[in-house]
Amino acid sequence: MRVIIAGGGTGGHLFPGIAIAEEFLKRDDKARVVFIGTKKGIESKLVSKLGYELKTVEVEGLKGRGMAALVKGVYQVPKSLWQSRRIIKEFNPDIVIGVGGYASGPAVLAAHFMDKPTAIAEQNAVPGITNKILGKCARKIFVTYEQTKKYFPEDKVVVSGNPVRAAFAAVKDAQKDNKKRNYLHLLVFGGSQGATAINKAMIDMLPKLVKTKRKIHVVHQTGARQVEKVKRAYQKYSIKAKVLPFIVDMVNAYSEADLIICRAGATSLAEITAAGKPAILIPYPWATNDHQTKNAQAMEDKGAAIMVRESELAGGKLFEAVEGMFSDEKKLNNVAKKSAKLGNIKAAVEIVNECSKLINENMKEDNG
Repeated sequence: MRVIIAGGGTGGHLFPGIAIAEEFLKRDDKARVVFIGTKKGIESKLVSKLGYELKTVEVEGLKGRGMAALVKGVYQVPKSLWQSRRIIKEFNPDIVIGVGGYASGPAVLAAHFMDKPTAIAEQNAVPGITNKILGKCARKIFVTYEQTKKYFPEDKVVVSGNPVRAAFAAVKDAQKDNKKRNYLHLLVFGGSQGATAINKAMIDMLPKLVKTKRKIHVVHQTGARQVEKVKRAYQKYSIKAKVLPFIVDMVNAYSEADLIICRAGATSLAEITAAGKPAILIPYPWATNDHQTKNAQAMEDKGAAIMVRESELAGGKLFEAVEGMFSDEKKLNNVAKKSAKLGNIKAAVEIVNECSKLINENMKEDNG
């Protein structure tokens, strides 16, 4: 079996694609999976490290850009289609799956024009413009939320959930070992590129955190620009912290965490619930259709997380939330249990099941 997974740009698009790739290889160790992405996206740093082959195309977004960038982006559309067509022709995949991000569009469109089976995955409740367009030609559409069905042709949609890597399912078992430690472990990240607002809130919180006399170890993903600044802040207050621009082994980071502070992107929430971890969610306030706030609110309503709006960070609400969790072990454990109940570790299985059906149907048509 030969599979192309197209997309990336951010971890929110790439990691579901990796989860799907893992499931294909789990079923057939002779399967070949190739990713199509861009040189600027996170995939250029991670895909080869995870053992997959990456092919790149030249494409950028068109929405919300200046005139010069818009002209360049429009010029790149036919070029990226041609590049995608060349990759597909050389690799001859049985299916092309778009997981979101700039490279997803031209790859899935090229595959459609070449009469290859195609599918797309939409992580968010409200799809972006690329997936709305691709939904017209893709043969299967996998969505995370029931309410997303209304944006696509009903006969194509499967409510699969957002796929997470299989290793996250094993994270729950590590929580037992964590209880033997004499310190609490805090994991902080703001997406694959970090988040300035979260970094600043953590720095502002450190004087109060020190005064609690609580023994805390921190792993903090800052993004490339603020590593040294955040590192100096932890050193100033003698808090043991590992400050990184990017965390490659996210599974291990989740495994060690007693509490997570992060944004409320769909993929992060899928991983948090699959791992059964308690979290303080700080939604990105400028996300399309404010979907991160809706994601976080849904988690909080179910008792599976605490939401702190970015506008509330300056008022010290983040420290109140952290201290409220760390000072009440029963509450911390209760939030973790409710988080675990929402976890869906079978999403990748369902997606690959449906993709395999598409492949088999296409083979029958070719042989018929």
